[in-house]
Amino acid sequence: MTALVRMPKKDWYDILGAKPSDSLMELKRKYQKLVLLYHPDKQSADVPAGEVEERVQRFIEIDQAWKILGNEETKKEYDLQRRDEQCYTSLCRCGGKYTISKNETKEVSLVCCDTCSLIIEILR
Repeated sequence: MTALVRMPKKDWYDILGAKPSDSLMELKRKYQKLVLLYHPDKQSADVPAGEVEERVQRFIEIDQAWKILGNEETKKEYDLQRRDEQCYTSLCRCGGKYTISKNETKEVSLVCCDTCSLIIEILR
């Protein structure tokens, strides 16, 4: 029996509080707002040590998100990967893949391998 697996990854849009449809200027505005809020140099001295570490980690994530979404080429690549993550995949014994989109899981019960003629049944 083969299980279809979906691995969660960071959503860079969510980290910036943005949407994929936002313009580059809108993404930049949201990034700048968050950077000012979470930058280590902008933290007050009376913040507990544990919270300081959380804020630094948040700042690092915000910076990573901007490095990906702030460049049109890397943003386009990320958007393609993100679209592919909306699918479940499983390897076939021939080396091919069974792929089904998240939306299709409610309707489709049989999935064909993309390389050979083998078929698997989706059990709900």
